[in-house]
Amino acid sequence: MEKTIIEVPGISQAIRNHNVPLSPVVRAGDFVFVSGMPPFDPATGELVFGDVEVQTKRVLENIKLALEAAGTSLEKVVKVNVYVPNAAWFRRINAVYARYFPIDPPARTFVAMASWALEFDVEIECTAIA
Repeated sequence: MEKTIIEVPGISQAIRNHNVPLSPVVRAGDFVFVSGMPPFDPATGELVFGDVEVQTKRVLENIKLALEAAGTSLEKVVKVNVYVPNAAWFRRINAVYARYFPIDPPARTFVAMASWALEFDVEIECTAIA
């Protein structure tokens, strides 16, 4: 099985600009692994600020873009991990999340954690079938 690094328009460069040693998307066999996505604007490479709903939408749009770059889609996502610094945002994030996974949503973990090195409020990673 080979590992293939997928270049994601706008997102890959934003990650390189922040000197983060990771690949945004890796394809291995029949699976696509999307690294934790912060709310980067793929057009500018800058973080999107705003409330947690605005950031969640941007993150999910980035994941959609990353999956499409790897030749797959949101419909083929099997596992999602959501990371936030405030568990009280659970319902607010779910309201946005449900629009992206309206039918047969993937398995998911929602984790409240301390903080990140950059200033954002939500990070989401996922695994999909290629």
